[in-house]
Amino acid sequence: MPSPLTLPVIDFSLLDGSAGQRQQLLQQLRGAARDHGFFYLVGHGIAADKVTALRQAARAFFALPEADKLAIDMENSPHFRGYTRAGEERTRGAADWREQLDIGAERPARPDLAAQGPWWRLQGPNQWPTALPELKPVLLDWQQETTRLSIRLLRAFAEALQQPVDIFDDAFVEAPVEHLKIIRYPGSQQGAAGQGVGPHKDGGFLTLLLQDDNQDGLQVETEQGWIDAPSLPGSFIVNIGESLEMASDGYLRANVHRVLSPPEGKDRLSVAFFLGPRLDATIPLLQLPAELAAEARGPEADPDNPLFYRIGDNYLKGRLRSHPKVAVRHHADLLSPQALQAASLPTSAGEYA
Repeated sequence: MPSPLTLPVIDFSLLDGSAGQRQQLLQQLRGAARDHGFFYLVGHGIAADKVTALRQAARAFFALPEADKLAIDMENSPHFRGYTRAGEERTRGAADWREQLDIGAERPARPDLAAQGPWWRLQGPNQWPTALPELKPVLLDWQQETTRLSIRLLRAFAEALQQPVDIFDDAFVEAPVEHLKIIRYPGSQQGAAGQGVGPHKDGGFLTLLLQDDNQDGLQVETEQGWIDAPSLPGSFIVNIGESLEMASDGYLRANVHRVLSPPEGKDRLSVAFFLGPRLDATIPLLQLPAELAAEARGPEADPDNPLFYRIGDNYLKGRLRSHPKVAVRHHADLLSPQALQAASLPTSAGEYA
């Protein structure tokens, strides 16, 4: 019997409905993002056959021999692109039991800009498995689809907060952050007690998560404790990132979440897309109308997830913490001596100095 839904379900097709339906949608978006920071999105317009193709391609990638996956190990990439084995990524210093492939927008490396701002080191080419050439077009197509959907959502949030609908557009000129992860959580002998990915917030504006319809594991932190966010077929889980929380003075909530490992003998496949402004963008701080400003709680301070006004700075620091091997190999000049020492230990993650 499926688990009951604990988060709001929002039909995005209402955005194109009557004036009354549009206002209903905007009110629902504002309430869900403020009260939970998470919601289910249906009526999103991405075709079911694209979902099927994506899942098939992801399964095919994770079924490759280990040597083929390690040929595109993230440790090869100064841009934090490529494959990561289970246990190699860290959240709050603890190993996450998931394997994954990270890709970004296909853009050239810019060492000239990196000399001016270190966050430009994040821009560069992806790594693709030669043993599975059909993976690239499927993932890039999905990246384009979710980018378009995320930008429509972000503009709807601007409208819901009584802002000009294009208030965030300048931050997306030319090159938004388009970060895609295909993720496989192997079964753990610890079962539900295992850390698929540890408690964290997302740092960008919006995250769109395609869940596994057959294996749950996502949990969201609330004042009453952790709640399950089971799969709803045909939907995305959408959550607010810290950058949008900051821009709205905490009216929109970036919430802590985690994924529990599946039990032994099972696995969980999910695909996460993270939208952020371009790397050199400064996040606009919204001037909310009085009735909304009165309800804003201010961005939540979290020493394990610090906030920074420049998105590239925020994003780079997070990647250096979560992937200490890549940090040491390619970005040792950005690390303090203490961070370099910590990154060499299997139980610790590096810190950005």
